[in-house]
Parts: sequence; structure tokens; C-alpha cells
Amino acid sequence: MDNVVHLTPSRWVSEQVLIAVTGMRPGTIKRAREKSWLQGREYLLMSPEGVPGFNSQCMYNREAIDKWIEAQAKKQPDAAERKKA
Repeated sequence: MDNVVHLTPSRWVSEQVLIAVTGMRPGTIKRAREKSWLQGREYLLMSPEGVPGFNSQCMYNREAIDKWIEAQAKKQPDAAERKKA
């Protein structure tokens, strides 16, 4: 029998954890980072030396990303139609 470990993700998580907790795909994360998310709000660049560069690892603010996902509920293609009903 495998051991099951339950972890509560911290506020800032790696891409692998973000994928696991949100179900987002790597390509979606990349596009959102390039087109929608703000560095310092939804993601940070980090390095072990404390001076991140453009190619440093990203850490993601899962709480801010959850809010970003929730905000999209109002922008769904059929949202205007549901309001009329």
C-alpha cells in the first residue's frame, strides 16, 4: 500500500504545484504570464542567490491566480445571455 501525504500549498508555488492545484496546462500558464499576469502579483522570478534574472525560475501566487480565474466567470461567452434570462 502506498503512503499518501497531504500537503497544503504555500502562497507561492512552483509551476508543477500550480498545475496540480488548478488543473491549468503549462501552455496556458506561459500565455497568461506573457499576456495577463503581472510580475510581483501573480508570479515572481527567483534565484538561490537572491538576484533573479530573466531566465530564473518562476514561482506563482496561487491565491492571486485563483482570483484571476474567478474573475473570468463574469467574462464567459454566454454570461450576457444568462443575465437577460
